[in-house]
Amino acid sequence: MSDLEFDDEAIEKGRLLFASPIDFVMGVTSLSALPPADYPEVTFAGRSNVGKSSLINALTNRKNLARASNEPGRTRELNYFNLNEQLYLVDIPGYGYARASKTDIARWTKLTLNYLRGRPTLKRVFLLVDSRRGVMDTDEEVMDMLDTAAVVYQVVLTKVDKLKKAERDGISEKVMTKLKKRPAFHPVVRETSSETGMGIAELRAEIANFC
Repeated sequence: MSDLEFDDEAIEKGRLLFASPIDFVMGVTSLSALPPADYPEVTFAGRSNVGKSSLINALTNRKNLARASNEPGRTRELNYFNLNEQLYLVDIPGYGYARASKTDIARWTKLTLNYLRGRPTLKRVFLLVDSRRGVMDTDEEVMDMLDTAAVVYQVVLTKVDKLKKAERDGISEKVMTKLKKRPAFHPVVRETSSETGMGIAELRAEIANFC
């Protein structure tokens, strides 16, 4: 089994985990309000409008667990979800754009960075990248911070179904080549589509490894 592949047992483990009960716990607006570090947690980060809410909904097979919106930058808290009392999924504010004041954006950014630097139970950051746009400067700024903090992050390409076949060919390899020298980069890139389900089973299996 290669780093990109999972056997049937691993896929089934992921399916069962994400078929389990999942509950919204809280929206956190300050580090002092974080829930107890009782479970391992994985975090979903990415530019505003990258498809973060849609991916979380696809993983959990729920339509409205994470609120998707046509308004970029809607997530303004660290949103915690408890997956079967085994794992926290954390949806953090999108970066790069938000219809809010500079003061609010600065506050969310500080909260997010402090959380990523200091959460002891954080196992991995899944850094979502729109496959149509590739890794952008704002993505690399977040990677710089994660590299410095030694927080492992893994790139998940979203909206791959929107690409033509010629555009999709080799897209993961291009990301790998661009980022392979980064110290905290996990050297497996996942290609996903929330609409078609592409890559969802594999990402579930990846996450289930942390339970």
